[in-house]
Amino acid sequence: MQKPLLDHINFPKDLRQLQPEDLPHLTKELRDFIIDIVATKEGHLGASLGVVELTIALHYVFNTPNDILVWDVGHQAYGHKILTGRKSIFHTNRQLGGISGFPKRSESEYDAFGVGHSSTSISAVLGMAIASQINGNTDQQHIAVIGDASIASGMAFEGLNHAGVTNANMLVILNDNAIGIDPSVGALKQYLTNVKKGEKTQDNIFEALNFNYSGPVDGHDLDALISELKRLKKIEGPKFLHVITTKGKGLQKAEADQVKYHAPGKFDAKTGDLQPSSSAHLPPKFQDVFGKTLLELAETNPKIVGITPAMPTGSSLKLMIDAMPDRAFDVGIAEQHAVTLSAGMATQGLIPFCNIYSTFLQRAYDQIIHDVALQKLPVIFCLDRAGLVGEDGATHHGMFDLAYLRCIPNLIIVAPRNAIELRQLLYTAQLGLDLPIAIRYPRGRGQIKNWKVPFKKIHIGKGECLKKGKELAVLTIGTIAHNAEIAIENLDENESVSHYDMRFVKPLDEALLHEIFKTHKAIITVEDGTVVGGFGSAILEFASAHGYTIPIKVLGAPDAFIDHGKTEELQHHIGLRPEQISKVIKELIFSL
Repeated sequence: MQKPLLDHINFPKDLRQLQPEDLPHLTKELRDFIIDIVATKEGHLGASLGVVELTIALHYVFNTPNDILVWDVGHQAYGHKILTGRKSIFHTNRQLGGISGFPKRSESEYDAFGVGHSSTSISAVLGMAIASQINGNTDQQHIAVIGDASIASGMAFEGLNHAGVTNANMLVILNDNAIGIDPSVGALKQYLTNVKKGEKTQDNIFEALNFNYSGPVDGHDLDALISELKRLKKIEGPKFLHVITTKGKGLQKAEADQVKYHAPGKFDAKTGDLQPSSSAHLPPKFQDVFGKTLLELAETNPKIVGITPAMPTGSSLKLMIDAMPDRAFDVGIAEQHAVTLSAGMATQGLIPFCNIYSTFLQRAYDQIIHDVALQKLPVIFCLDRAGLVGEDGATHHGMFDLAYLRCIPNLIIVAPRNAIELRQLLYTAQLGLDLPIAIRYPRGRGQIKNWKVPFKKIHIGKGECLKKGKELAVLTIGTIAHNAEIAIENLDENESVSHYDMRFVKPLDEALLHEIFKTHKAIITVEDGTVVGGFGSAILEFASAHGYTIPIKVLGAPDAFIDHGKTEELQHHIGLRPEQISKVIKELIFSL
Protein backbone atom coordinates (compact mmCIF):
# COMPACT_ATOMS: atom_id res chain seq x y z
CA MET A 1 0.00 0.00 0.00
CA GLN A 2 1.32 3.42 -0.99
CA LYS A 3 2.28 5.51 2.02
CA PRO A 4 0.56 8.92 2.35
CA LEU A 5 2.53 11.71 0.71
CA LEU A 6 0.49 14.87 1.24
CA ASP A 7 0.86 14.59 5.03
CA HIS A 8 4.57 15.32 4.65
CA ILE A 9 4.31 18.12 2.08
CA ASN A 10 3.85 21.59 3.48
CA PHE A 11 5.78 23.64 0.94
CA PRO A 12 6.95 23.17 -2.65
CA LYS A 13 10.49 22.39 -1.45
CA ASP A 14 9.01 19.21 0.09
CA LEU A 15 7.24 18.38 -3.16
CA ARG A 16 10.52 18.62 -5.08
CA GLN A 17 12.04 15.87 -2.92
CA LEU A 18 9.62 13.33 -4.43
CA GLN A 19 10.49 11.04 -7.32
CA PRO A 20 8.49 11.50 -10.53
CA GLU A 21 6.85 8.10 -10.06
CA ASP A 22 5.39 9.31 -6.72
CA LEU A 23 3.56 12.25 -8.24
CA PRO A 24 0.48 10.44 -9.63
CA HIS A 25 -0.36 9.22 -6.12
CA LEU A 26 0.11 12.74 -4.76
CA THR A 27 -2.29 13.93 -7.45
CA LYS A 28 -5.02 11.66 -6.08
CA GLU A 29 -4.34 12.71 -2.49
CA LEU A 30 -4.47 16.41 -3.33
CA ARG A 31 -7.66 16.01 -5.32
CA ASP A 32 -9.29 14.04 -2.48
CA PHE A 33 -8.14 16.65 0.05
CA ILE A 34 -9.83 19.44 -1.93
CA ILE A 35 -13.02 17.42 -2.34
CA ASP A 36 -13.22 16.49 1.35
CA ILE A 37 -12.83 20.09 2.55
CA VAL A 38 -15.06 21.78 -0.02
CA ALA A 39 -17.78 19.15 0.49
CA THR A 40 -18.36 20.41 4.04
CA LYS A 41 -16.99 23.97 4.02
CA GLU A 42 -18.21 24.97 0.53
CA GLY A 43 -16.32 27.04 -2.03
CA HIS A 44 -15.16 26.76 -5.63
CA LEU A 45 -14.64 23.16 -6.68
CA GLY A 46 -14.48 22.31 -10.37
CA ALA A 47 -11.75 24.72 -11.42
CA SER A 48 -9.22 23.61 -8.81
CA LEU A 49 -9.93 19.92 -9.44
CA GLY A 50 -9.15 20.48 -13.10
CA VAL A 51 -5.65 21.85 -12.49
CA VAL A 52 -4.33 19.46 -9.83
CA GLU A 53 -1.75 17.90 -12.17
CA LEU A 54 -0.77 21.31 -13.55
CA THR A 55 -0.40 22.72 -10.03
CA ILE A 56 1.90 19.90 -8.95
CA ALA A 57 3.92 20.09 -12.16
CA LEU A 58 4.46 23.84 -11.86
CA HIS A 59 5.68 23.74 -8.28
CA TYR A 60 7.78 20.64 -9.08
CA VAL A 61 9.58 22.20 -12.05
CA PHE A 62 9.83 25.84 -11.02
CA ASN A 63 11.54 27.27 -7.96
CA THR A 64 8.57 29.04 -6.41
CA PRO A 65 8.30 31.53 -4.78
CA ASN A 66 11.50 32.90 -6.39
CA ASP A 67 9.98 31.94 -9.71
CA ILE A 68 6.74 33.89 -9.93
CA LEU A 69 3.44 32.07 -10.47
CA VAL A 70 0.15 33.93 -11.01
CA TRP A 71 -3.24 32.18 -11.27
CA ASP A 72 -6.02 33.70 -13.36
CA VAL A 73 -8.73 33.57 -12.19
CA GLY A 74 -7.87 32.79 -8.62
CA HIS A 75 -10.57 30.23 -7.94
CA GLN A 76 -8.28 27.71 -9.69
CA ALA A 77 -5.71 28.01 -6.92
CA TYR A 78 -6.93 25.74 -4.10
CA GLY A 79 -4.27 23.12 -4.82
CA HIS A 80 -1.69 25.89 -4.99
CA LYS A 81 -2.71 27.11 -1.54
CA ILE A 82 -2.55 23.62 -0.03
CA LEU A 83 0.97 23.05 -1.37
CA THR A 84 2.27 26.44 -0.25
CA GLY A 85 1.98 26.39 3.52
CA ARG A 86 -1.77 26.57 4.01
CA LYS A 87 -2.76 22.92 4.14
CA SER A 88 -3.40 22.93 7.90
CA ILE A 89 -5.68 25.98 7.67
CA PHE A 90 -7.33 25.25 4.34
CA HIS A 91 -10.53 24.30 6.19
CA THR A 92 -10.87 28.03 7.07
CA ASN A 93 -11.08 28.93 3.38
CA ARG A 94 -13.58 31.78 2.76
CA GLN A 95 -14.61 31.87 6.44
CA LEU A 96 -14.45 34.94 8.65
CA GLY A 97 -10.86 35.26 9.85
CA GLY A 98 -9.72 32.40 7.60
CA ILE A 99 -7.77 32.32 4.37
CA SER A 100 -9.14 33.93 1.24
CA GLY A 101 -10.75 31.96 -1.56
CA PHE A 102 -8.38 33.69 -3.98
CA PRO A 103 -4.61 34.26 -4.03
CA LYS A 104 -3.79 37.27 -1.89
CA ARG A 105 -0.40 38.96 -1.62
CA SER A 106 -0.72 39.68 2.08
CA GLU A 107 -1.49 36.02 2.79
CA SER A 108 1.56 34.29 1.35
CA GLU A 109 4.80 35.03 -0.50
CA TYR A 110 3.68 32.34 -2.96
CA ASP A 111 0.69 34.51 -3.93
CA ALA A 112 2.56 36.85 -6.24
CA PHE A 113 -0.52 38.81 -7.32
CA GLY A 114 -4.10 39.20 -6.09
CA VAL A 115 -6.45 37.64 -8.63
CA GLY A 116 -10.15 37.77 -7.76
CA HIS A 117 -11.23 39.21 -11.10
CA SER A 118 -10.22 37.64 -14.40
CA SER A 119 -7.75 38.32 -17.19
CA THR A 120 -5.14 40.29 -15.26
CA SER A 121 -2.33 37.71 -15.11
CA ILE A 122 -0.61 38.35 -18.43
CA SER A 123 -0.26 42.09 -17.84
CA ALA A 124 0.89 41.54 -14.24
CA VAL A 125 3.41 38.84 -15.13
CA LEU A 126 4.75 40.90 -18.02
CA GLY A 127 5.26 43.80 -15.61
CA MET A 128 7.11 41.48 -13.23
CA ALA A 129 9.27 40.06 -16.02
CA ILE A 130 10.26 43.50 -17.25
CA ALA A 131 11.03 44.53 -13.66
CA SER A 132 13.29 41.49 -13.30
CA GLN A 133 15.22 42.56 -16.40
CA ILE A 134 15.63 46.09 -15.06
CA ASN A 135 16.68 44.76 -11.66
CA GLY A 136 19.21 42.39 -13.22
CA ASN A 137 17.48 39.23 -11.97
CA THR A 138 17.98 37.22 -15.14
CA ASP A 139 17.39 33.77 -13.63
CA GLN A 140 13.82 34.40 -12.50
CA GLN A 141 10.93 32.69 -14.29
CA HIS A 142 7.49 34.30 -14.64
CA ILE A 143 4.42 32.16 -15.24
CA ALA A 144 0.81 33.17 -15.83
CA VAL A 145 -1.82 30.42 -15.70
CA ILE A 146 -4.89 31.83 -17.41
CA GLY A 147 -8.02 29.71 -17.51
CA ASP A 148 -11.75 29.44 -17.00
CA ALA A 149 -12.42 31.55 -20.13
CA SER A 150 -10.26 34.44 -18.91
CA ILE A 151 -8.22 34.47 -22.15
CA ALA A 152 -11.19 35.92 -24.06
CA SER A 153 -11.13 39.21 -22.17
CA GLY A 154 -9.83 42.32 -23.88
CA MET A 155 -7.25 42.90 -21.17
CA ALA A 156 -5.70 39.48 -21.81
CA PHE A 157 -5.21 40.43 -25.45
CA GLU A 158 -3.75 43.78 -24.48
CA GLY A 159 -1.16 41.91 -22.41
CA LEU A 160 -0.41 39.42 -25.18
CA ASN A 161 -0.09 42.21 -27.72
CA HIS A 162 2.53 44.01 -25.65
CA ALA A 163 4.40 40.89 -24.50
CA GLY A 164 4.86 39.75 -28.10
CA VAL A 165 7.15 42.68 -28.89
CA THR A 166 9.33 42.21 -25.79
CA ASN A 167 12.02 39.71 -24.89
CA ALA A 168 10.50 39.25 -21.44
CA ASN A 169 11.18 35.88 -19.84
CA MET A 170 7.57 34.82 -19.34
CA LEU A 171 5.41 31.78 -19.89
CA VAL A 172 1.67 32.04 -20.47
CA ILE A 173 -0.15 28.76 -19.79
CA LEU A 174 -3.65 28.55 -21.19
CA ASN A 175 -5.74 26.22 -19.04
CA ASP A 176 -8.23 25.40 -21.76
CA ASN A 177 -11.27 23.67 -20.28
CA ALA A 178 -13.82 25.38 -22.56
CA ILE A 179 -15.77 26.73 -19.59
CA GLY A 180 -15.68 29.63 -17.18
CA ILE A 181 -18.59 29.52 -14.79
CA ASP A 182 -20.81 28.87 -17.80
CA PRO A 183 -19.61 27.38 -21.11
CA SER A 184 -17.18 29.61 -22.98
CA VAL A 185 -18.45 31.59 -25.94
CA GLY A 186 -17.08 33.43 -28.95
CA ALA A 187 -14.84 33.01 -31.96
CA LEU A 188 -11.69 32.41 -29.88
CA LYS A 189 -13.39 29.52 -28.11
CA GLN A 190 -14.26 28.05 -31.52
CA TYR A 191 -10.68 28.53 -32.70
CA LEU A 192 -9.32 26.72 -29.63
CA THR A 193 -11.85 23.93 -30.13
CA ASN A 194 -10.61 23.46 -33.68
CA VAL A 195 -6.99 23.37 -32.45
CA LYS A 196 -7.89 20.70 -29.89
CA LYS A 197 -9.56 18.62 -32.59
CA GLY A 198 -6.41 18.83 -34.70
CA GLU A 199 -8.27 20.64 -37.47
CA LYS A 200 -6.13 22.73 -39.77
CA THR A 201 -6.35 26.42 -38.96
CA GLN A 202 -4.88 29.49 -40.51
CA ASP A 203 -1.92 31.12 -38.75
CA ASN A 204 -1.74 30.19 -35.10
CA ILE A 205 -3.08 33.26 -33.32
CA PHE A 206 -0.49 33.09 -30.55
CA GLU A 207 2.42 32.57 -32.91
CA ALA A 208 1.12 35.56 -34.87
CA LEU A 209 1.55 37.56 -31.67
CA ASN A 210 5.24 36.47 -31.55
CA PHE A 211 4.87 33.85 -28.80
CA ASN A 212 6.74 30.58 -28.90
CA TYR A 213 3.66 28.33 -28.97
CA SER A 214 3.54 24.70 -27.87
CA GLY A 215 0.68 22.30 -27.35
CA PRO A 216 -2.00 21.27 -26.97
CA VAL A 217 -0.79 19.15 -24.05
CA ASP A 218 -2.97 16.85 -21.95
CA GLY A 219 -3.27 18.72 -18.65
CA HIS A 220 -3.84 15.46 -16.77
CA ASP A 221 -0.67 13.78 -18.06
CA LEU A 222 1.93 14.62 -15.42
CA ASP A 223 4.86 13.23 -17.38
CA ALA A 224 3.96 15.26 -20.45
CA LEU A 225 3.42 18.42 -18.41
CA ILE A 226 6.70 18.12 -16.53
CA SER A 227 8.65 17.35 -19.67
CA GLU A 228 7.23 20.32 -21.54
CA LEU A 229 7.64 22.72 -18.61
CA LYS A 230 11.30 21.70 -18.23
CA ARG A 231 11.84 22.32 -21.95
CA LEU A 232 10.14 25.72 -21.89
CA LYS A 233 12.10 26.73 -18.81
CA LYS A 234 15.25 26.81 -20.99
CA ILE A 235 13.74 28.95 -23.75
CA GLU A 236 14.05 32.72 -23.52
CA GLY A 237 11.41 35.28 -24.41
CA PRO A 238 7.59 35.05 -24.35
CA LYS A 239 6.26 31.50 -24.50
CA PHE A 240 2.72 30.10 -24.69
CA LEU A 241 1.72 26.61 -23.54
CA HIS A 242 -1.73 25.33 -24.48
CA VAL A 243 -2.96 22.84 -21.85
CA ILE A 244 -6.23 20.90 -22.13
CA THR A 245 -7.99 20.07 -18.84
CA THR A 246 -11.37 18.87 -17.66
CA LYS A 247 -13.10 21.07 -15.12
CA GLY A 248 -14.16 18.98 -12.11
CA LYS A 249 -11.63 16.23 -12.94
CA GLY A 250 -11.75 13.34 -10.47
CA LEU A 251 -15.33 13.76 -9.27
CA GLN A 252 -17.73 12.21 -11.77
CA LYS A 253 -20.68 14.44 -11.04
CA ALA A 254 -18.49 17.55 -11.20
CA GLU A 255 -17.20 16.50 -14.62
CA ALA A 256 -20.74 15.78 -15.83
CA ASP A 257 -22.28 19.06 -14.59
CA GLN A 258 -19.50 21.60 -14.68
CA VAL A 259 -21.77 24.62 -14.25
CA LYS A 260 -23.45 23.35 -11.09
CA TYR A 261 -20.20 22.09 -9.58
CA HIS A 262 -18.28 25.31 -10.15
CA ALA A 263 -19.28 26.21 -6.60
CA PRO A 264 -21.81 23.55 -5.58
CA GLY A 265 -22.33 24.24 -1.89
CA LYS A 266 -22.24 21.25 0.46
CA PHE A 267 -22.12 17.78 -1.10
CA ASP A 268 -21.23 14.15 -0.35
CA ALA A 269 -17.46 13.84 -0.82
CA LYS A 270 -17.68 10.20 -1.92
CA THR A 271 -20.61 10.32 -4.33
CA GLY A 272 -20.69 13.99 -5.27
CA ASP A 273 -24.41 14.12 -4.51
CA LEU A 274 -25.50 17.60 -3.49
CA GLN A 275 -27.11 17.98 -0.10
CA PRO A 276 -30.90 18.32 -0.41
CA SER A 277 -32.04 21.91 -0.52
CA SER A 278 -35.10 23.23 1.26
CA SER A 279 -35.10 26.38 -0.85
CA ALA A 280 -38.45 25.59 -2.47
CA HIS A 281 -40.24 27.17 0.48
CA LEU A 282 -37.94 30.20 0.69
CA PRO A 283 -38.37 33.58 -1.01
CA PRO A 284 -36.71 33.68 -4.44
CA LYS A 285 -33.23 34.93 -5.13
CA PHE A 286 -33.11 38.47 -6.46
CA GLN A 287 -31.34 37.19 -9.58
CA ASP A 288 -34.32 34.92 -10.31
CA VAL A 289 -36.78 37.77 -9.85
CA PHE A 290 -34.72 39.65 -12.42
CA GLY A 291 -34.47 36.73 -14.86
CA LYS A 292 -38.11 35.70 -14.72
CA THR A 293 -39.41 39.25 -14.86
CA LEU A 294 -37.20 40.16 -17.81
CA LEU A 295 -38.37 37.14 -19.77
CA GLU A 296 -41.98 38.02 -18.97
CA LEU A 297 -41.44 41.57 -20.18
CA ALA A 298 -39.54 40.47 -23.28
CA GLU A 299 -42.43 38.24 -24.33
CA THR A 300 -44.61 41.33 -24.79
CA ASN A 301 -41.98 43.95 -25.69
CA PRO A 302 -40.02 42.90 -28.82
CA LYS A 303 -37.44 45.69 -28.36
CA ILE A 304 -36.03 44.22 -25.13
CA VAL A 305 -32.62 42.57 -25.37
CA GLY A 306 -30.45 41.06 -22.62
CA ILE A 307 -26.66 41.20 -22.32
CA THR A 308 -24.33 39.67 -19.74
CA PRO A 309 -20.55 39.23 -19.65
CA ALA A 310 -20.07 35.52 -18.87
CA MET A 311 -22.64 35.30 -16.06
CA PRO A 312 -25.82 33.91 -17.68
CA THR A 313 -26.51 31.39 -14.89
CA GLY A 314 -25.37 33.61 -12.03
CA SER A 315 -27.52 36.48 -13.25
CA SER A 316 -30.43 34.25 -14.40
CA LEU A 317 -30.31 35.85 -17.84
CA LYS A 318 -29.97 32.26 -19.02
CA LEU A 319 -33.75 32.00 -18.82
CA MET A 320 -34.04 34.52 -21.65
CA ILE A 321 -30.99 33.14 -23.51
CA ASP A 322 -32.65 29.72 -23.62
CA ALA A 323 -36.06 31.09 -24.63
CA MET A 324 -34.92 33.86 -26.99
CA PRO A 325 -31.34 33.16 -28.15
CA ASP A 326 -31.58 35.84 -30.84
CA ARG A 327 -32.34 38.54 -28.26
CA ALA A 328 -30.17 37.59 -25.26
CA PHE A 329 -26.39 37.42 -25.37
CA ASP A 330 -23.53 36.09 -23.27
CA VAL A 331 -20.54 38.07 -24.56
CA GLY A 332 -17.88 36.32 -22.49
CA ILE A 333 -15.63 37.95 -19.90
CA ALA A 334 -15.82 41.33 -21.60
CA GLU A 335 -17.50 43.95 -19.44
CA GLN A 336 -16.31 46.90 -21.52
CA HIS A 337 -17.68 45.31 -24.66
CA ALA A 338 -20.96 44.45 -22.94
CA VAL A 339 -21.58 48.09 -22.00
CA THR A 340 -20.70 49.57 -25.41
CA LEU A 341 -22.58 46.79 -27.22
CA SER A 342 -25.61 47.83 -25.15
CA ALA A 343 -25.01 51.46 -26.07
CA GLY A 344 -24.91 50.58 -29.76
CA MET A 345 -28.18 48.68 -29.45
CA ALA A 346 -29.79 51.64 -27.68
CA THR A 347 -28.93 53.98 -30.57
CA GLN A 348 -31.11 51.81 -32.78
CA GLY A 349 -34.17 51.86 -30.57
CA LEU A 350 -33.65 48.60 -28.71
CA ILE A 351 -34.06 48.43 -24.92
CA PRO A 352 -30.89 46.78 -23.60
CA PHE A 353 -30.85 45.25 -20.13
CA CYS A 354 -27.14 44.98 -19.38
CA ASN A 355 -26.76 42.65 -16.40
CA ILE A 356 -23.35 42.88 -14.71
CA TYR A 357 -22.28 42.10 -11.16
CA SER A 358 -21.62 45.34 -9.30
CA THR A 359 -17.95 44.52 -8.71
CA PHE A 360 -17.41 43.67 -12.40
CA LEU A 361 -19.02 46.87 -13.71
CA GLN A 362 -16.01 48.64 -12.21
CA ARG A 363 -14.06 47.22 -15.16
CA ALA A 364 -16.19 49.20 -17.63
CA TYR A 365 -16.17 52.61 -15.98
CA ASP A 366 -15.03 54.59 -19.01
CA GLN A 367 -17.69 52.96 -21.17
CA ILE A 368 -20.43 53.95 -18.70
CA ILE A 369 -19.28 57.56 -18.88
CA HIS A 370 -18.14 57.96 -22.49
CA ASP A 371 -20.36 55.55 -24.41
CA VAL A 372 -23.58 55.67 -22.39
CA ALA A 373 -24.08 58.61 -20.03
CA LEU A 374 -22.42 61.30 -22.15
CA GLN A 375 -24.69 60.37 -25.04
CA LYS A 376 -27.78 59.95 -22.86
CA LEU A 377 -28.38 56.44 -24.18
CA PRO A 378 -31.10 54.64 -22.18
CA VAL A 379 -29.16 51.49 -21.29
CA ILE A 380 -30.65 49.66 -18.28
CA PHE A 381 -27.83 48.47 -16.03
CA CYS A 382 -28.91 45.67 -13.68
CA LEU A 383 -26.26 45.42 -10.98
CA ASP A 384 -26.46 42.02 -9.33
CA ARG A 385 -24.40 41.23 -6.19
CA ALA A 386 -24.50 44.84 -4.95
CA GLY A 387 -23.38 45.40 -1.36
CA LEU A 388 -21.81 42.63 0.71
CA VAL A 389 -21.56 39.29 -1.09
CA GLY A 390 -20.19 37.15 1.73
CA GLU A 391 -17.52 34.51 1.33
CA ASP A 392 -16.06 35.76 -1.98
CA GLY A 393 -14.68 38.69 -0.04
CA ALA A 394 -12.98 41.95 -0.91
CA THR A 395 -12.57 41.31 -4.63
CA HIS A 396 -16.28 40.67 -5.09
CA HIS A 397 -18.15 42.92 -2.64
CA GLY A 398 -20.30 45.42 -4.53
CA MET A 399 -19.49 48.23 -2.11
CA PHE A 400 -18.53 51.02 -4.48
CA ASP A 401 -21.28 51.27 -7.09
CA LEU A 402 -23.33 54.03 -5.44
CA ALA A 403 -20.19 56.13 -5.04
CA TYR A 404 -18.61 55.54 -8.43
CA LEU A 405 -21.90 55.96 -10.30
CA ARG A 406 -23.29 58.92 -8.35
CA CYS A 407 -20.77 61.37 -9.79
CA ILE A 408 -21.72 60.57 -13.40
CA PRO A 409 -24.16 63.05 -15.03
CA ASN A 410 -27.26 61.82 -16.86
CA LEU A 411 -27.43 58.56 -14.89
CA ILE A 412 -30.42 57.46 -12.79
CA ILE A 413 -29.43 55.31 -9.78
CA VAL A 414 -31.97 53.28 -7.84
CA ALA A 415 -31.95 50.44 -5.30
CA PRO A 416 -35.19 48.48 -4.76
CA ARG A 417 -36.16 47.71 -1.18
CA ASN A 418 -37.47 44.23 -1.99
CA ALA A 419 -38.27 41.79 -4.80
CA ILE A 420 -41.56 43.47 -5.70
CA GLU A 421 -39.84 46.81 -6.15
CA LEU A 422 -37.19 45.17 -8.33
CA ARG A 423 -39.93 43.74 -10.52
CA GLN A 424 -41.67 47.11 -10.81
CA LEU A 425 -38.44 48.95 -11.58
CA LEU A 426 -37.65 46.54 -14.41
CA TYR A 427 -41.14 47.15 -15.77
CA THR A 428 -40.78 50.91 -15.40
CA ALA A 429 -37.39 51.01 -17.12
CA GLN A 430 -38.64 49.29 -20.28
CA LEU A 431 -41.53 51.73 -20.68
CA GLY A 432 -39.05 54.21 -22.12
CA LEU A 433 -36.54 56.48 -20.40
CA ASP A 434 -34.61 59.45 -21.70
CA LEU A 435 -31.55 58.56 -19.62
CA PRO A 436 -29.64 55.42 -18.62
CA ILE A 437 -30.53 53.82 -15.30
CA ALA A 438 -28.62 51.61 -12.86
CA ILE A 439 -30.73 49.24 -10.75
CA ARG A 440 -28.70 47.64 -7.95
CA TYR A 441 -29.78 44.61 -5.92
CA PRO A 442 -28.00 42.12 -3.65
CA ARG A 443 -26.89 38.54 -3.81
CA GLY A 444 -29.22 36.02 -2.23
CA ARG A 445 -32.84 36.12 -1.16
CA GLY A 446 -35.19 38.75 0.16
CA GLN A 447 -38.13 38.32 2.51
CA ILE A 448 -41.07 38.30 0.07
CA LYS A 449 -42.31 35.00 -1.34
CA ASN A 450 -45.28 36.27 -3.36
CA TRP A 451 -43.38 38.74 -5.53
CA LYS A 452 -45.09 38.17 -8.86
CA VAL A 453 -47.68 40.95 -8.61
CA PRO A 454 -49.31 42.97 -11.41
CA PHE A 455 -46.98 45.49 -12.99
CA LYS A 456 -47.07 49.05 -11.71
CA LYS A 457 -45.02 52.04 -12.78
CA ILE A 458 -42.68 53.60 -10.22
CA HIS A 459 -42.14 57.34 -10.44
CA ILE A 460 -38.52 58.16 -11.13
CA GLY A 461 -36.89 60.05 -8.29
CA LYS A 462 -39.59 59.42 -5.69
CA GLY A 463 -39.00 57.98 -2.22
CA GLU A 464 -41.52 56.65 0.30
CA CYS A 465 -42.33 57.09 3.97
CA LEU A 466 -42.52 53.65 5.60
CA LYS A 467 -43.13 54.87 9.14
CA LYS A 468 -43.81 58.32 10.56
CA GLY A 469 -42.22 59.41 13.85
CA LYS A 470 -41.66 62.66 15.73
CA GLU A 471 -37.96 63.32 16.25
CA LEU A 472 -35.45 61.26 14.27
CA ALA A 473 -35.59 60.07 10.66
CA VAL A 474 -33.83 56.95 9.37
CA LEU A 475 -33.16 57.13 5.62
CA THR A 476 -32.31 53.91 3.83
CA ILE A 477 -31.50 52.83 0.31
CA GLY A 478 -32.12 49.32 -1.01
CA THR A 479 -32.61 46.07 0.87
CA ILE A 480 -30.72 47.21 3.98
CA ALA A 481 -34.08 48.81 4.81
CA HIS A 482 -35.07 45.42 6.27
CA ASN A 483 -32.38 45.68 8.97
CA ALA A 484 -33.47 49.23 9.72
CA GLU A 485 -37.11 48.17 10.03
CA ILE A 486 -36.21 45.52 12.60
CA ALA A 487 -34.00 48.00 14.43
CA ILE A 488 -36.84 50.51 14.72
CA GLU A 489 -39.43 47.89 15.72
CA ASN A 490 -37.22 46.79 18.62
CA LEU A 491 -36.92 50.28 20.07
CA ASP A 492 -38.79 51.45 23.15
CA GLU A 493 -38.59 54.87 21.52
CA ASN A 494 -40.36 53.54 18.45
CA GLU A 495 -42.82 56.41 18.18
CA SER A 496 -39.94 58.90 17.97
CA VAL A 497 -38.48 57.42 14.78
CA SER A 498 -39.50 57.85 11.14
CA HIS A 499 -38.29 55.54 8.40
CA TYR A 500 -37.97 56.59 4.77
CA ASP A 501 -37.00 54.44 1.82
CA MET A 502 -35.39 57.03 -0.45
CA ARG A 503 -35.16 54.44 -3.25
CA PHE A 504 -33.34 56.78 -5.67
CA VAL A 505 -29.82 58.00 -5.02
CA LYS A 506 -29.98 60.03 -8.21
CA PRO A 507 -32.12 61.99 -8.68
CA LEU A 508 -32.81 62.47 -4.97
CA ASP A 509 -36.39 63.12 -3.92
CA GLU A 510 -35.66 66.70 -2.88
CA ALA A 511 -39.26 67.53 -2.01
CA LEU A 512 -39.35 64.62 0.43
CA LEU A 513 -35.94 65.56 1.83
CA HIS A 514 -37.03 69.15 2.52
CA GLU A 515 -40.04 67.77 4.43
CA ILE A 516 -37.81 65.38 6.40
CA PHE A 517 -35.28 68.04 7.37
CA LYS A 518 -37.97 70.50 8.42
CA THR A 519 -39.90 68.04 10.61
CA HIS A 520 -37.10 66.09 12.38
CA LYS A 521 -34.31 66.93 14.82
CA ALA A 522 -31.74 64.44 13.48
CA ILE A 523 -31.14 62.01 10.60
CA ILE A 524 -29.44 58.63 10.23
CA THR A 525 -28.62 57.28 6.78
CA VAL A 526 -28.07 53.54 6.27
CA GLU A 527 -26.53 51.93 3.18
CA ASP A 528 -24.74 48.67 2.32
CA GLY A 529 -22.04 50.50 0.39
CA THR A 530 -19.07 52.69 1.13
CA VAL A 531 -19.81 55.80 3.18
CA VAL A 532 -17.21 57.69 1.13
CA GLY A 533 -19.15 59.29 -1.69
CA GLY A 534 -22.24 57.11 -1.31
CA PHE A 535 -25.87 57.66 -0.33
CA GLY A 536 -25.06 59.27 3.01
CA SER A 537 -22.69 61.65 1.27
CA ALA A 538 -25.51 62.68 -1.04
CA ILE A 539 -27.71 63.53 1.96
CA LEU A 540 -24.88 65.52 3.57
CA GLU A 541 -24.38 67.44 0.32
CA PHE A 542 -28.11 68.19 0.15
CA ALA A 543 -28.08 69.48 3.73
CA SER A 544 -25.07 71.69 3.03
CA ALA A 545 -26.54 73.09 -0.17
CA HIS A 546 -29.77 74.06 1.58
CA GLY A 547 -28.36 75.24 4.90
CA TYR A 548 -29.74 72.49 7.12
CA THR A 549 -27.73 72.05 10.33
CA ILE A 550 -29.43 69.19 12.19
CA PRO A 551 -27.18 66.23 13.17
CA ILE A 552 -26.68 63.62 10.44
CA LYS A 553 -25.16 60.21 11.20
CA VAL A 554 -23.97 58.12 8.23
CA LEU A 555 -23.92 54.30 8.56
CA GLY A 556 -22.38 52.03 5.95
CA ALA A 557 -19.13 50.40 4.94
CA PRO A 558 -15.99 52.14 6.21
CA ASP A 559 -13.18 53.43 4.03
CA ALA A 560 -11.51 50.03 3.95
CA PHE A 561 -11.63 46.79 1.99
CA ILE A 562 -13.81 44.23 3.75
CA ASP A 563 -12.64 40.63 3.98
CA HIS A 564 -14.68 37.46 3.48
CA GLY A 565 -17.23 35.85 5.78
CA LYS A 566 -20.94 35.23 5.97
CA THR A 567 -22.95 38.31 5.06
CA GLU A 568 -24.47 38.55 8.55
CA GLU A 569 -20.99 38.39 10.09
CA LEU A 570 -19.75 41.14 7.80
CA GLN A 571 -22.79 43.30 8.52
CA HIS A 572 -21.93 42.98 12.20
CA HIS A 573 -18.32 43.83 11.46
CA ILE A 574 -19.30 47.17 9.89
CA GLY A 575 -22.19 47.95 12.25
CA LEU A 576 -25.22 47.23 10.07
CA ARG A 577 -27.01 44.52 12.05
CA PRO A 578 -30.42 45.57 13.44
CA GLU A 579 -29.25 45.67 17.07
CA GLN A 580 -26.31 47.91 16.09
CA ILE A 581 -28.55 50.28 14.17
CA SER A 582 -30.90 50.36 17.20
CA LYS A 583 -28.00 51.36 19.42
CA VAL A 584 -27.04 54.26 17.15
CA ILE A 585 -30.65 55.45 17.05
CA LYS A 586 -30.93 55.34 20.84
CA GLU A 587 -27.69 57.24 21.32
CA LEU A 588 -28.70 59.94 18.87
CA ILE A 589 -32.18 60.34 20.38
CA PHE A 590 -30.65 60.58 23.86
CA SER A 591 -28.32 63.35 22.68
CA LEU A 592 -31.10 65.53 21.26
